[in-house]
Amino acid sequence: MIVRDVELLRKFAENNHLSVHVTVTTMDIELARILEPRAPRPDLRMQTVRELANAGLSVGVNCAPVLPEITDSVANLESVVAAALEAGAHRIHANPLYLKPCSEKVFMPFLAEQFPHLVEGYKQRYAKGAFLSKSYHERISKLMDRLLQKHNFRPRRRERRFIQTPEWQEEQMKLF
Repeated sequence: MIVRDVELLRKFAENNHLSVHVTVTTMDIELARILEPRAPRPDLRMQTVRELANAGLSVGVNCAPVLPEITDSVANLESVVAAALEAGAHRIHANPLYLKPCSEKVFMPFLAEQFPHLVEGYKQRYAKGAFLSKSYHERISKLMDRLLQKHNFRPRRRERRFIQTPEWQEEQMKLF
């Protein structure tokens, strides 16, 4: 839907820092349908990335949340990285699932229904709180670094142009 606003976004980006980020957790359409049944397919999301990048906008891909034993494989993350680069993404980010109590009430029944063999592992992983261990975060971060390096990805920034601000005046301007 954001593609409908490309001209508005381009106009805004002329004098402001603007970056649009699109979430893509997997390129596997079947898995995506399980994880987000009513959301756009991953290929359509990457098409959005492509259209935004082709319009000259700064665009990134958020591979989040990374779900342990569901979307954290090398193959899954590499497919997202490769598709994002092919679509023209300027940056790619991955972040593991954090499971706050309010989210846990919805997520754990979903997990029990769709991935029952993973329930006990998730209970253990999240027993001490909403965040996964530091070592898990580091593993995902290092894996993403390797994948980005393997694909020769270099984050890019769109050239920034800012409007000139008026000279500072000692007196406040009158409203009326």
